[in-house]
Amino acid sequence: MTNGEGIAAATVTARQQGEDVKSTISDVKGNFVLENLKNGTYNLVFTKNGYSSGTMYNVEIKNKKISNLGERLILTIDQGTQVIIKGSVFAADGRSVGGAEIKIERVASDGSVKKLDSSRSSYSGEFTFKFSEGAAKYRVTASAKGASASKEIEVDSAAIYRLALTLDSIK
Repeated sequence: MTNGEGIAAATVTARQQGEDVKSTISDVKGNFVLENLKNGTYNLVFTKNGYSSGTMYNVEIKNKKISNLGERLILTIDQGTQVIIKGSVFAADGRSVGGAEIKIERVASDGSVKKLDSSRSSYSGEFTFKFSEGAAKYRVTASAKGASASKEIEVDSAAIYRLALTLDSIK
């Protein structure tokens, strides 16, 4: 995983010459054992919903030896399982506003608001936030040079959602 922790319930498959030989599931710490593999060279394929798959090539198995594969494989979160909110901040004249403070909040059905994250827009006025999949309403607020603008966006599933914020009093 991207933070260095093991991934629980990942499927680990030993492949030899393109054929699946044996599979197992990792434990809560990401550890696994593939028992009774014959001596030889295998490719180990790691899969888990919500993550990219990964492969360790040419893993040598000999004499029923237990091997620690170390921390050489990293599975990143599959962006297809995330809500990605991308946006841009503009001044009234259409110029991009870099360095604007961007705040994102979750708006509950009862109207209450919870701050989730904040960042700054890039040099070209862009920003990105990523959240776990699920329906929600978010409020994005951009502020710079005493001006601010907000927009609410409703999301219903994993996808990329785009919005633009215009700070009217910045010239």
